[in-house]
Amino acid sequence: MWWWDARVTTLFKRNLQPTLTYWSVFFSFGLCIAFLGPTLLDLRCQTQSSLSQITWVFFSQQFCLLVGSCLGGVFKRTLAQSLLALFASSLAISVVFAIIPFCHNVVVLAVVMAMAGLAMGCIDTLSNLQLVKIYQKDSAVFLQALHFFVGFGALLSPLIADPFLSDTNCILTNGTVNSSSNLPHIRKSLVPHHPGNLSHYDLPTKGLVVTRVSYAFWIMALINLPVPFAVFLLLYKERLVPCCQRSSPPLLPADELAMETRAIDKDDSSTSSPKIQPEIGHGDLFGCCQSKNFRGVPCSYFAVHVTGALLLFMTDGIMGEYSGFVYSYAVEEPLSVGHKMAGYLPSLFWGFITMGRLISIPVSYRMKPATMVFINVVGVLVTFFLLLIFSSSVVFLFVGTASLGLFLSSTFPSVLAYTEDILQYRGCATTVLVTGAGLGEMVLQLLVGSIIHDQGSYSFLVCGTIFGALAFTFYVFLLFFHRMHPHPQSDMDLSPDKPPPPIGEPELYQS
Repeated sequence: MWWWDARVTTLFKRNLQPTLTYWSVFFSFGLCIAFLGPTLLDLRCQTQSSLSQITWVFFSQQFCLLVGSCLGGVFKRTLAQSLLALFASSLAISVVFAIIPFCHNVVVLAVVMAMAGLAMGCIDTLSNLQLVKIYQKDSAVFLQALHFFVGFGALLSPLIADPFLSDTNCILTNGTVNSSSNLPHIRKSLVPHHPGNLSHYDLPTKGLVVTRVSYAFWIMALINLPVPFAVFLLLYKERLVPCCQRSSPPLLPADELAMETRAIDKDDSSTSSPKIQPEIGHGDLFGCCQSKNFRGVPCSYFAVHVTGALLLFMTDGIMGEYSGFVYSYAVEEPLSVGHKMAGYLPSLFWGFITMGRLISIPVSYRMKPATMVFINVVGVLVTFFLLLIFSSSVVFLFVGTASLGLFLSSTFPSVLAYTEDILQYRGCATTVLVTGAGLGEMVLQLLVGSIIHDQGSYSFLVCGTIFGALAFTFYVFLLFFHRMHPHPQSDMDLSPDKPPPPIGEPELYQS
C-alpha cells in the first residue's frame, strides 16, 4: 500500500493470519454490543416484563463486560491461553445469540447477557493486548483497523435486526392500539440503566406475544460462527490444539529465515549490556496491582496509567452518553425535532465513528498517536462549544453530531498506542485503559441521565462540554508525565553515526 513502507508491510505479511483473526474477533464484539438497544422492546414482550425490568438486562451486560475487561488479562500469560479464551468467548457469543429466543424470563435473559458481557470483556482486552504485543511501536495503525471492525459489527447488527422488529405492540391486549403508536419513540429513547424518562408509558405485560425477533438472533449467530472457526485455525497453525499437534515446526521461507537470524544476532550482541529496568508484563487488573510489579519503577509509571485511563474514561463516556441521549435531547424543547428525523442522529453519530476509524488507518501511519489524540480532544471540546453556541439550530445539531463521531472515532486506539509507547510495552496499560473506558461508559451515562432528569435537556450539552474539558486536561497531564518518565537507555544511546536498524527486525509472533 502507498502509505506503508517495506518494513511494516513485511511485518504485516508475517503476522497476517493472527492479525485477521483478532480483527474478526473484534467484529464479533461489535455485533454483540449493538444488538440489544433496537431489540429491547421485543425482548420485553418475549419476557413479558416492564420497561424498568428489561433495562436491567443492559446493566448485566455492561457490568459483566467491565468485569471481563478486568479479568481478561489473566489469559494473556501464554499464547495458548489467549487463543483458547478468544475461541471460547467468540463461540459463547454465537451460543448466546442462539439461545436468547428461548429466554422467556427476564432474570434468565439477564444471566445470559451477563455471560455475553464476560465474553465481550475478554475479547476487548485480549485482542488489544495481542496486537500491541505483535506490533509494538507499529501497533497504532493495526489498532485503528481493529476498532474499525467493532464499528462495522455495531453498524451491521441493527440492520439485521430491523426487518424483524415489531411495528406495533408485540403483546396483544385490548389497549394495544393506544400504546403502539409510541413504540418508535420509546425504542429510540431507551437508554441503559435509565428508564426514568419513559416511566409514564404503560405498556402491557400480559397477553398474546407476537414477535419475530428470534430470526434476527439466529441470523447473527450464523454470521458470527466463522469467527470461532478462524480462532481455531490459528490455534491449529500455532500447534496449540492437543490432538492436532505436529511433530516439528514448519520451515521458514528464505527471507523470513534471514530476518530471524538478524534478530537473533542482535539479541546475542545485546546480552552484555545491562537492562535499565525489569520487564513488567501485561496481565489482569488485579495482577497489575501486585506490589512485586512496582519495585524500582518511577512515580511517572503510575501517573501515565492513571491519566491514560482517566482520559479514556471521559472520551468513551462521552461516546456512550451522547449516543444514548442525543435523541431525547433533540425531541425536547427548544429544538422539538420530529421523532423520525431525530431517530437518524444516533445512526449518524455511529456512522461517522465507523468512517473516522476507517480514515484513521492510513492517517495513523503518518501521524504520531500523541498528535492524533490532541486533534481528537481539541475537536471534541470545540464541537461541544459550538453546539452550545448554536443550541437552537437543528442543522448544526446534525453537523455537530457528525463532527463528534469523527473526532471520537480514533481516540481509544490512539491513546492506547501512545500510552504503551511511553511505557515501552512493560506496563499494564492495555488492561487499565480498557477498564477505564468501560467504567466511563457506564458511569457517565448514569450521571448524565440523572442530571437531565433533574435539570432539563439543556444540561446534556453542558455536561458534554465539561467532560470534553476534563478530557483535554487529562491529555495535558499525560503529556507532562510522558516528559517526566525516564527513557530506556537503548533509545538514548542512538547517535547519528550509527546505522539504522535493518528492515527485517519486527517482533515475531511467538507463544
